[in-house]
Amino acid sequence: MGHEFCGRVISAPPASGLSKGQAVMVDPRFYCGKCSRCTASHTHGCKTLGLKGFHGGGGGFSDMVAVETKHCYPLPDSVDLSLAALIEPLAVAWHAVELCEIKDWSSKAVLILGGGPIGIAHSSVLRALGCKSIFISEPTSTRAAQNREVADHVINPISEHVAERCRELTSGEGVDVVFDCAGVQKGMDAAFDALVFQGVYMNVAMWGAPMVVPVMTLLHKEIALKASVIYTDRSFRETVDAFAAGGFKGLGGMVTSRIHIDDIIEKGFEELINNKDHHIKIMVTPKNECLGQ
Repeated sequence: MGHEFCGRVISAPPASGLSKGQAVMVDPRFYCGKCSRCTASHTHGCKTLGLKGFHGGGGGFSDMVAVETKHCYPLPDSVDLSLAALIEPLAVAWHAVELCEIKDWSSKAVLILGGGPIGIAHSSVLRALGCKSIFISEPTSTRAAQNREVADHVINPISEHVAERCRELTSGEGVDVVFDCAGVQKGMDAAFDALVFQGVYMNVAMWGAPMVVPVMTLLHKEIALKASVIYTDRSFRETVDAFAAGGFKGLGGMVTSRIHIDDIIEKGFEELINNKDHHIKIMVTPKNECLGQ
C-alpha cells in the first residue's frame, strides 16, 4: 500500500537533473540490479523485487519520502498532478497489453474479467491504443455503472452467458484477447469459451485459489496462456510519456474519493473494507488544498 504516488521534489542532488518544486511520478519498485534477471533488463522479475510503501522503505502514505533519482520521472506543468498517481496501475496494464505482442489493436475485440481498478486501467490503455471493441465482465451493479464509461459493453456474468454475449457482439466470432483481472474460476471458464481460435488469455490477477486451466479448450483452440506481473522500466516510462501527452481520456472517474492522510484509517482502509464495490481509487494527500481537486 502507498506504492502508487507522485509529488514534488523538495531537494535533489545537483547532477540529477531534478529541481526543487518539480512534479514527478515515482516508479516505486526497488530491485538489486545485479541478478541475472535485472542484468537482462527484466528488473520486474528481480529475485528481491519490492515496492516502496508496500514492502517498506516509505511510500505515498507520508508527507515526505526518499526516492532514488532514477525512479523519479519528471512531469510537465500541463499534467494534472491530482491524477498522476494513476500512472502506476496504468503501467501494470500497459505491460500486460505489451506482452500480448499485438501491434495493431484496431481490429481486435477484448474481454476484461473484473471491472475494478486494474480492469479499468486495462480498458484505458486499450482505448489509448485504438482497440476496436472492449467488453468488461463485472457482476456488481455499482462497478458496472462505472465500467460503462470506459467500455463498449458491460456483461453481467451472473445473469448473462458471457461467451454467448461476446459472440453476439462480434458477429459470432468471439474475442481475440482476454485480460483476467479477477482471478475467479468461473470467469476463466467463460473466457476460454469466449476466445477465438488462437486467442490470447493474459492473466494479471492474483488468484486466491489454484487456477484450473480448461485444458481441452486450451488445446483445441490453441490458446496462448500468458501472465504479466507489474511492469518493466520501459513500460513504466512509456506509460508516463503517454499520460503526459494526454493519451488517456476520462481518468477522473477512476478517483471515487479524495481524503487527507490523517483520515486514512476511517475514510480509506475501513471505507474500502465496508464499501469496496463503491470505489475504484481513493486518493490520499497530506495537503488540504488538494482535497477539492
